[in-house]
Amino acid sequence: MSPQRVLLLGATGETGGSILEGLLEDTDSFIVEVLVRPSSADKPQVQKLVERGVKIRVVDIEGSAEAVVENLAGIDVLISAIDAMGQLAQLGLATAAKKAGIKRFVPCAFTTVAPPGGVMGLRDSKEEVYQHIRRLYLPYTIIDVGYWHQISFPTLPSGRVDYAAFATPSVDIHAGGTAPTMLTDLRDIGPFVARIIKDPRTLNQSVVTYSDVLSENDIFKLLEEMSGETIQPKHVSADEIIAARVRAAAKVKAEPANRMAHMMTFITDYQYSKYVRGDNTPTYAAYLGYLDARELYPDFRPRSFKEYVGELLEGKAVKPYQFKNWG
Repeated sequence: MSPQRVLLLGATGETGGSILEGLLEDTDSFIVEVLVRPSSADKPQVQKLVERGVKIRVVDIEGSAEAVVENLAGIDVLISAIDAMGQLAQLGLATAAKKAGIKRFVPCAFTTVAPPGGVMGLRDSKEEVYQHIRRLYLPYTIIDVGYWHQISFPTLPSGRVDYAAFATPSVDIHAGGTAPTMLTDLRDIGPFVARIIKDPRTLNQSVVTYSDVLSENDIFKLLEEMSGETIQPKHVSADEIIAARVRAAAKVKAEPANRMAHMMTFITDYQYSKYVRGDNTPTYAAYLGYLDARELYPDFRPRSFKEYVGELLEGKAVKPYQFKNWG
């Protein structure tokens, strides 16, 4: 079979970068191109891709519909790893994909498993895109990935893992710490996606990836055992999570242009869904109709959370979002 031509939006982000690497590793299956906005075309991250020989297509996805359709010409699979604040920009992109004859559109999911309808605002924005895709009768695949290893570990009293931590200190245990949650190493998202998008079984389906299912109590215990340090956790109750979620939503309503306020709604929604409701599990994913990537691809062994912690303690981990401006 001839390779599929894949166009990736968001290749310079964390998730998009992992997807890009996973696709580029499989040259027999994919010809990979990257879609960027005109305002990003000259950025150093994009120029590095050009230097690696990756073809760039430049278009404003919220601009001329005709221009977007033209830039999708000849593409088999369109993957969106757009940023959290840009989810609804995919509505026009999906419409253009339909007109361009895209054979599979992978919208920006890549989050924890949760139901639509008031549990996670970010999930609801994604659902609006999913429903638009279905109204268009556009072939699709939705891929969720649980929570990254890279943002799931607590910091240690010695400070030895602070270099890779998203925030410091980070010792909160939520709602008793007993809820199991699916975890995927950020680096494994790309290899999973590469397998999923060339698999006919996943067309018009939702798929979830993960390597481990661990509770916060499990994670804290593992870090303590492997580091030899004792973590003093800060316990955050379910009621406190719910109250923080209400405050964050009120802040966004009062200041809709405040990006940090939106960030707080994302964080508190994740906490509510994962730890209070306990949504992010294989059992609930199966109930919602997801296919399990671990069952689909037994040939691929994702990095375990324990393996990641070993790298973390050896000083070999990489901090996510190093270059992200949250302002």
